[in-house]
Amino acid sequence: MDFRVDKPSRFRGFPRPEDGLRAVVDRAPQAEALAERWMEKSRPLWSVLYAERRRLATGAVLLLTAWLFLHVMFGANGMVIYRSKRAERQKLQAEIDHVQKENDLYVQRIHGLQSDPKAIEKEAREQLHYARPGEVVYVDSARQTPANHTARK
Repeated sequence: MDFRVDKPSRFRGFPRPEDGLRAVVDRAPQAEALAERWMEKSRPLWSVLYAERRRLATGAVLLLTAWLFLHVMFGANGMVIYRSKRAERQKLQAEIDHVQKENDLYVQRIHGLQSDPKAIEKEAREQLHYARPGEVVYVDSARQTPANHTARK
């Protein structure tokens, strides 16, 4: 086997910093010409924008103000939703107060039935139609409901 190399291959080393800088310097006139063309094309637009800057700023402020107003009034946590939630809260608070008063009455009645003999006697007289000796109990037949449907016929 022959391992000889006829022509030594040319080894390309790392590029030198001067080569990159030279490429940039060579293209600088082209870049300047391109920037100049772009500036000439956009000059009318910039002059119009500069002349109308106060009107544009006023319009932007008005647009921002309108958007902010709509967001505050009708947004996810806006005034409209706040008022509806506030009314719902007041309604629920009134319902809670009513149920709490009703609960207090039931607690007083239960406490009375557990400890007060007069309350126990009153319930027995009303529900079981008990009477003391010598008393007569009158029952309103319109208020009495039959136990089953066959009693009506």
